[in-house]
Amino acid sequence: MALTPIPHRSSRRPSRVKELQSAISRLSKFTSGDIQPDHDGKPDDPSVHAVQVRTEGHPDMTLTGRPRLIVGMSGSSAPQYGIRLLEALRELQSVEVHLVMSDGAKTSISLETESDLDEILALADVVYDSHNLAAAISSGSFQTIGMAVVPCSMRSLSAIATGNSSDLLSRAADVCLKERRRLVLATRETPLNLIHIRNMETVTLAGGIICPPMPAFYHRPATIDDLISQSVGKILDLFAIEHKLFDRWS
Repeated sequence: MALTPIPHRSSRRPSRVKELQSAISRLSKFTSGDIQPDHDGKPDDPSVHAVQVRTEGHPDMTLTGRPRLIVGMSGSSAPQYGIRLLEALRELQSVEVHLVMSDGAKTSISLETESDLDEILALADVVYDSHNLAAAISSGSFQTIGMAVVPCSMRSLSAIATGNSSDLLSRAADVCLKERRRLVLATRETPLNLIHIRNMETVTLAGGIICPPMPAFYHRPATIDDLISQSVGKILDLFAIEHKLFDRWS
């Protein structure tokens, strides 16, 4: 009795295959020089910022050749800290910046700053949709040196402390904890209730670092930007990224 062969069915959805093929094509153009950088070193083609390719067999391959650092911005007040961090990293060129920004962060930016959202996003090398839980930074196999969430809202802190990875920001933070990579949370809230404190304790016991932006005055700040830069500098110190954002105590 002849058996009727079962047609082979691909395990991947066609749309996902096309998406990966498109991303690989854009990455090839970037690395081959078909997409020329402008005077700031930023690709002219904005689609490069959305490239999320898992380089099978080459986990350390990056678009820039620099180590990857994930920057998360959540919906807390004071998005100026996250913006200044992105500006500093762009100026230093020490790491390849992978940015994930929550919807709340975009709202805070519009309410508390005069900054243009597209200009902020352009400071990163790669930008992710916070709703895309299939993005590269959601996997531990995607190599990074860690993640800084600046600023970090109490909602994001709670999600990270409880392992409730409901969006890409909290999932990327969870990955850093499980892979024993550095996770720094610039928590923004005052006063704190016991739930906030317990969540900070949980993250600390899991290996994360709570680094609330506390204004310092030993470097004699003259402007608000001086205060912000000092807090950002402390975050960079935790990743051993050299900078000159403030005068150190000596």
